[in-house]
Amino acid sequence: MPRKPLLTTKTKAVFFTILAGALWGTSFPIIKIGLKTIDPFTFVFWRFLVSAAALVTVMLALRKMEFKVANKKLLVFLGITNAAGYLLQYVAMNYTTAAKAALFINLSAMWVALLSPKLLGETFSRKKILGVLAGLTGVVFVSTNLNFSSMGEGQLLADLMLIVSGLTWAVFMVYNKKLVMNSTSATFQSMTWVLVLTFLSIAPFAVLSGPGFFVLSGWAWLAIFWTAIVCWVLPYYLWLEGLKHLSASVSTVLLLSEIVVAVILSIVVLKEPITIFSTIGAFFIIIAIALVSIQNEHPTIKK
Repeated sequence: MPRKPLLTTKTKAVFFTILAGALWGTSFPIIKIGLKTIDPFTFVFWRFLVSAAALVTVMLALRKMEFKVANKKLLVFLGITNAAGYLLQYVAMNYTTAAKAALFINLSAMWVALLSPKLLGETFSRKKILGVLAGLTGVVFVSTNLNFSSMGEGQLLADLMLIVSGLTWAVFMVYNKKLVMNSTSATFQSMTWVLVLTFLSIAPFAVLSGPGFFVLSGWAWLAIFWTAIVCWVLPYYLWLEGLKHLSASVSTVLLLSEIVVAVILSIVVLKEPITIFSTIGAFFIIIAIALVSIQNEHPTIKK
């Protein structure tokens, strides 16, 4: 009689998804630490050069890299959109906290809820409306701490850039759905090209880099390699494996581990301040993401 596996396929999928979110969550404090010794344009350039080189090398080693690219316009659009999101995030994180960045960028789930009826023909349910209202309330609490006298400071502009970054990634997520319809191999093929096109879109902004573009500290290189491999290549693979056996809505809720890890590390490692109002705002944002995510399954994503 064959032994039953210790972990079911669905249990593994849940574990992979939570782990993917946790690894993505480490990126926020690591980026904040890296930005102390490296400017944002240099940082994002090297991160995506390393990411693209690593993934292309793996695909070539596995002999799965093909130079026939289907739907070139979509891939170019996704590459540019992804690049815009990262550039906005890195510049903004010079002026605001890692915890805020994690919260505002993960509002992309809320923006997807707003974009889906227009772009995908999905219904705009009562849960989504409540989710959007909760998300907007959370943004007000987290960004202002209900101290509106600070709204003229530079940090507000950085917060707005992070919110736009999340909106940009919402567009990326909506149009990215076509890529996850296929097998893991085909999806990795498409995402490899998206990553290469992301780097090519970021590369011109290297002219804005500060001095020391090639001469970086050990901490800077550690931050670059960590965010390139541990916070991009590895979690994407884990997320994709989990998505094969979970619904998109369940996957999105499980990825809330990203916010939890990012906020905890930001408080413990970076000693970022936490107030009663920012805590309330964080809960509103998490509730918003959960509300807009627990919906009907996305028909374009295989379970």
